[in-house]
Amino acid sequence: MDGLECSEVQYSMLFPDNLIFRLDSEFYNSKAISIDSKLKEMTHFCLKQDEVVSGPFGSALKSDAYLTEGDIPFVRIENIRGGFDINMDNIIYISSQDNNRIKNSQLHVDDIVLSKVGNSIGFFARVDESVGVCNISENNIGIKLAKYSTIEKHYILTYLNCKHAQMLVLRRTSGNAQPKLNVGDLCHIPIPQFTNRFYESISKTILQSKSLVLQSQKLYSSAELILKNEFHIEQNNAPTAIKSLSESFKKTGRLDAEYYQKKYERYSKSLHTSETVESLCKLHDKTFLPKENESYQYIELSNVGLAGEISGVDTISGAELPSRARRKVKTGQIVISSVEGSLQSCALITDDLDECLCSTGFYILDSKDINPETLLVLFKSEVIQALMKQRCSGTILAGITKDELLSMPLPKVDEKLQKAIAAKVQESFDLRHQSKQLLEYAKQAVEMAIEQGEDTALAWLKDKTSASEV
Repeated sequence: MDGLECSEVQYSMLFPDNLIFRLDSEFYNSKAISIDSKLKEMTHFCLKQDEVVSGPFGSALKSDAYLTEGDIPFVRIENIRGGFDINMDNIIYISSQDNNRIKNSQLHVDDIVLSKVGNSIGFFARVDESVGVCNISENNIGIKLAKYSTIEKHYILTYLNCKHAQMLVLRRTSGNAQPKLNVGDLCHIPIPQFTNRFYESISKTILQSKSLVLQSQKLYSSAELILKNEFHIEQNNAPTAIKSLSESFKKTGRLDAEYYQKKYERYSKSLHTSETVESLCKLHDKTFLPKENESYQYIELSNVGLAGEISGVDTISGAELPSRARRKVKTGQIVISSVEGSLQSCALITDDLDECLCSTGFYILDSKDINPETLLVLFKSEVIQALMKQRCSGTILAGITKDELLSMPLPKVDEKLQKAIAAKVQESFDLRHQSKQLLEYAKQAVEMAIEQGEDTALAWLKDKTSASEV
């Protein structure tokens, strides 16, 4: 038994809160049992059966009903990884008619969404005001909190994201190849009760965090506007482009009509440059081979946010890393997706992500002539995004090749503008960091209230959030 753990469980303990009569050792993990017992000794409550709903079965709403624009946001697993809020970067929509057919899983502001399958189990995201009324996919679970006050809703969200609830949730997952959480299991997670004073403090912290995110988004948008004002795109409604063989195939190797659309000529001219990505940037494509017995932070496409930030990065052992995890990034570089459908997924590598691994599906760039923040905003701009899309090729999984990327025109931005853009992007990133820190403080306060008492947690949270405001 050296190095092993053993839990002795009485036969009578096999039944309470054990919906599918589990006998596996994971369910009777001593730490999980200890936490469960401690929480049940406190004044607590559990979610009711009618407060927890599953998304509709695939047969109820097929993928051909998905819309790029529509009435009702439709939340999928990829929208709830990392953070307390739903990620709207790649949200899809459904019509009001389809939503009415599956209205049992419809959610409202301050309700909660989580995944019930795979590696995303344990991410609890809030439906905030930017999402509004929404619905969820068959792989998600919705928690309806209509009967609770706003401050209680924010507390429940924070508690479910704290380490105690996380352990109890993961304890109840079952299955091997594809872990799964049953909807009814959530109704057996004890939620400790505290005073409204504590709930208010947690709610205030959540709202402060959200406010910082909104400020961050405005700053990033203002950085984009600085650059956008430099590109003067001519309006030309010519329906066709006529090219000779020497101007087309012999020059570019392309014969598809999409490549020669007039709009791409206008975009290129708006840059007023003879420089290219190759002349201004350095491409880092050296292969890195991870060691099986070491752990690495691995950046995936789903970790990249709309404002060029990276969040929710997992630490994975070298033995379990996917075969595409073969690039190492450094502070000050930017990563750019090579896949046509996700070209907008560009991000800046910050200090905390130095030496992380990323997929070979990313291009890694830096430049001596353009600072990292400006390079990020450039590659996320309308003009560069359009030129990247023009240069994509392929059918099943279209993307931009290395040669096409390097030959693409890129302007050398004035140094004063670069400094202005860098200042705004850096402040935007700082605000996002502060926002995440506030969410961590809220989680830690809940954990402290459970372990050391509400008064201790309140005093600690007040001290931390007051320091953040300064």
